[in-house]
Amino acid sequence: MTGTLADTLKARPNDHSHLTGAFYGRTGLGWHQPTPAHAAVGRPLAVVLPARNVAYALPTVLDALAAQHTAGPVEVIVVDDASTDTTFEIARRHPAVTTAVRLVSRSGSGAARNVGARLAQSENLLFMDADMVLPKHVLADFATRAQPETVLTGFRHNLPHPGGSGSPVMPEGAPQLAADHRVTWTPPTNTTLPYSGITLTDPLDGRPLDATDDFQNLGYGRFYYDWDLPRMAVTALLGVPRERLVDIGGFAEEFGRIGWGMEDTHLGAALIAAGCLVIPLRQAVGYHLDPPDAAAQWHSKLTAWPATLAHYRALLARPAPTGRGHDFATATDKLLTDAEVITA
Repeated sequence: MTGTLADTLKARPNDHSHLTGAFYGRTGLGWHQPTPAHAAVGRPLAVVLPARNVAYALPTVLDALAAQHTAGPVEVIVVDDASTDTTFEIARRHPAVTTAVRLVSRSGSGAARNVGARLAQSENLLFMDADMVLPKHVLADFATRAQPETVLTGFRHNLPHPGGSGSPVMPEGAPQLAADHRVTWTPPTNTTLPYSGITLTDPLDGRPLDATDDFQNLGYGRFYYDWDLPRMAVTALLGVPRERLVDIGGFAEEFGRIGWGMEDTHLGAALIAAGCLVIPLRQAVGYHLDPPDAAAQWHSKLTAWPATLAHYRALLARPAPTGRGHDFATATDKLLTDAEVITA
């Protein structure tokens, strides 16, 4: 298909009912039902965690991965983006980790994810943040539902850091789906919304997930107010097919050099343009552990965000990426040349 990435998105549907229906017919499980371990037999999954200065959370995150109830083979690849704390030492020593990588210089989370995808043996990738704690069924949820044309998105429930230098204290209850902004959204009024450019004059009790029929109504480039389909692809917890990821060239690493944000949105746009469908897993919700200096980090991120948004818009005006497997291999192999790689 010719034209720009934005034009290609307008030609792509997101009707995934045939896939969710076929899954039920094949397994007897509801699409949003937590998955028993045995259902993942023969369904390999590579979990990729980019990590930078997350020693405060990483032990808890890896312990949760070690406790997953799945009968499928799992790789856990932690790519340390030149941390200045003990992140790499934690990763290399934890029994859940099959491959620990330390990049020699800070390269950005997109580059770290690309390195992890390059090293993965499985065709099914699960990207997750290194501060995301998963319930025990989540790896089986993703492994059993992954297909060559699916982008599977989970959700996050942010937990404020309790303060002090100890490990985070996990709540007794399960993380809540409604805590994610893609599920419950209250936009500002009398302010131009950054993605759509519209201004709301009346308060809105937004429900992006429900109102779009599990994102199906966002096909063909449509919006739900300020939300479109690429924005639903959030790499805090995102399952993607490795073959499609490699063909589009992986994450666009220049986002990390510009600042923060939009690299996962661009990845979502590129994968949708390549023919993938974005499908939510409502049962796959993890606790996202805020760092001790969350307010300062958030301020720094927002300062850089307009520049990454401008770059994303510029990429929308270019052709959809395809046939970039060689570039992907070259860029990741260059990063791996001087990296330290520890395998279990």
